[in-house]
Amino acid sequence: MKIKYANGKVERYCTSIKAATKLFGGDKRLAKSLLARINAIEQAGVIKDIIVMPTFRFHKLQGDLKEYFAIDVKTSRDKWRIILQPLDENEEPFNPLKIDEIAMTVKIVEIREVSAHYE
Repeated sequence: MKIKYANGKVERYCTSIKAATKLFGGDKRLAKSLLARINAIEQAGVIKDIIVMPTFRFHKLQGDLKEYFAIDVKTSRDKWRIILQPLDENEEPFNPLKIDEIAMTVKIVEIREVSAHYE
């Protein structure tokens, strides 16, 4: 899949072990896991390949982020999540967003942030 990043800062976190380690307060275990998750997204053919991986715990967000989904950086016990949005072939958000209907066709995602989302 193709990955777009919301901004340069998010891209650095997702592509640089040094930047990721800094983001996680020196935790190299989380930094390595983040880069491995990004690699898995890049290697996936469609978003369905990510959805079906139980260790990623792909889930829909609510409230202001209802158009977004999250996956765990490492495990559900860690507070860190990768917040992403499926995009269509024109790199625009789906409207309406019905993940069950589009999962086999989504080949582009935008990573909005890597954050301790639930804090």
